[in-house]
Amino acid sequence: MNFITAIDRFAKNAAMTDFVPCDALTLTSLRGRNTLGVMNVSDTPSIAFLGTGSMSGAILAGLVQQREKFGSLSATTRSEESAAKIASDGVEAVALAAEPDANRRLAAAADVVVLGVKPYQIVELLREISDALRSGTIVVSVAAGITTAVMEAEVGDDIAVVRVMPNTPSHVGLGVAGIAAGTGAGEGAVDVTRTIFGAVGTALVIDESQIDALSSISGSGPAYVFLFIEQWTRVALELGFDERQAAAMVQGTFRGASELLAASDVDPAELRRRVTSPKGTTEQALAVLQGAGLDAVFREAADAAIARAKELAAE
Repeated sequence: MNFITAIDRFAKNAAMTDFVPCDALTLTSLRGRNTLGVMNVSDTPSIAFLGTGSMSGAILAGLVQQREKFGSLSATTRSEESAAKIASDGVEAVALAAEPDANRRLAAAADVVVLGVKPYQIVELLREISDALRSGTIVVSVAAGITTAVMEAEVGDDIAVVRVMPNTPSHVGLGVAGIAAGTGAGEGAVDVTRTIFGAVGTALVIDESQIDALSSISGSGPAYVFLFIEQWTRVALELGFDERQAAAMVQGTFRGASELLAASDVDPAELRRRVTSPKGTTEQALAVLQGAGLDAVFREAADAAIARAKELAAE
């Protein structure tokens, strides 16, 4: 066990959970509702974000950078101050404080409705907008823990429900999102959702049973990376570098290593070996990190995130 392998542990945990992408046959043979195979939406769907928290706000910001691929973009926020922050030439931002029925108005006009509120608010929001949704609308939730079955119980059979677990690097077009179709969402609904989230990163279609595990890897993943950066920056400061120097060293190293991995045709373990000279300084540092048992710690962290997602689903 070594440090870079330990950092890669979350990716290995993902492999251990046997993520299996849903194929078209699976998507169009789901039972229990009328499966909506080809959605009645345009090639440039209009999208309404109901609530713009950190996650949905990051997605919206990313879509603005790909503006030509979509129809109208709209969003609701709680206050006029927050609406002003996200309003742009391409986004209609409405404060619920100024227009209490804005969720219903924007939902009624959209091809795709993204639920951007906290998990405990999802059902209440669906009850608010359900009778305003047009037949064939795709409802997408980015809330952790709330299953498609829970959401489908609040909308008509002619509404496609899709659950997505994205991450915040979507803001800069480098997100990773897991997409899970509800029983009424066919191939067309999934394709539209994949197009939206693919515009801001990588979109993976998976079975819903795997989405909590995916969330523990990529959904929460940016926070893990930021924690590593925080810790190494603190070490650099303790070693006498100033804040500018420490930030340049640590952030530059993380970014450079990630770009090197993306550009390489070898795995992280091989890249790590190329850095680690026998009996050299890197080998000594890795030995200390190896002794900390990071492999077990990483798995424990992932398991804790999965357990919390299941708690949210039960609340």
